[in-house]
Amino acid sequence: MSRRTPRLFVAALAAGALLLGGCAEKTSTDTPAAGSSSAAAFPVTVGKLTLEKRPEKIVSLSPTATEVLFAIGAGKQVTAVDDQSNYPPEAPKSDLSGFQPNAEAIAGKSPDLVVLSNDTNKIVDQLTTLKIPVLLAPAAATLDDTYQQITDLGALTGHPGEAADLTKKMKDEIAALTGKLPQRAQKLTYFHELGPELYTATSKTFIGSIYALAGLANIADPSDADGKKFGYPQLSQEVIVKANPDFVFLSDTKCCQQTPETVKARSGWAGITAVKNNQIVALDDDIASRWGPRVVDLLRVIVDATAKVPA
Repeated sequence: MSRRTPRLFVAALAAGALLLGGCAEKTSTDTPAAGSSSAAAFPVTVGKLTLEKRPEKIVSLSPTATEVLFAIGAGKQVTAVDDQSNYPPEAPKSDLSGFQPNAEAIAGKSPDLVVLSNDTNKIVDQLTTLKIPVLLAPAAATLDDTYQQITDLGALTGHPGEAADLTKKMKDEIAALTGKLPQRAQKLTYFHELGPELYTATSKTFIGSIYALAGLANIADPSDADGKKFGYPQLSQEVIVKANPDFVFLSDTKCCQQTPETVKARSGWAGITAVKNNQIVALDDDIASRWGPRVVDLLRVIVDATAKVPA
């Protein structure tokens, strides 16, 4: 997200939502996850993809997949990642693009597995024609999708045990965070900002579900009640001011240099509760737009910020 405009980012998210419905079978594993002490056995099948042996030259064109691969111990098998995969720092960043993937450039890395988050320009068919194994892992719509993708990548890379350990750790940490939420007579409200153009996300999106776990109510929900905007409506200044959110969360701090100070300076926003009470939270753009292991970090920031408000 870091260098794309908010409008392009929202368009990509909407496209991802459509892809998820059409390509979900590509990330459904036919191989049960093994325990942490078990050795991986090949061949392994995930959806329609079968790998006869453990891949040693993985190319990841998805920042989320890159984070997952390193988190499950498959980092040494990753030989190239796309130009947006900036975490972890040791990921072998290249000039490959996940937004405009080029089959010839990808093939030049001699991969034995390519992980993609979208099928732009029918790149999956192009790579398949070149006999390059491909896993299409669209943006997760739910936490269960995230856990499944971690399981799938664990199976395909020979790290099923580490993947199982990671999903358990995430579930345990999320349970611990949500278990300590204060009981409130009325939910706190929030606005999640994707960009200064005031695009946002409703409760029906992945990011919205994370805020719901934290017990918050989303002021954007009425603006896309019919779902025609795929959960990513653009709000007006007037709608936001009238809704008077208790919190404003900024996921455009890197891409668009938005800060609590720039929000406070916006015309007409001085009377919003979030502004009056200094409840504007600057998020890390990357963590707030990747549905992998660090989603726990995102939930923690939200819970910690809202916990400061007396119940």
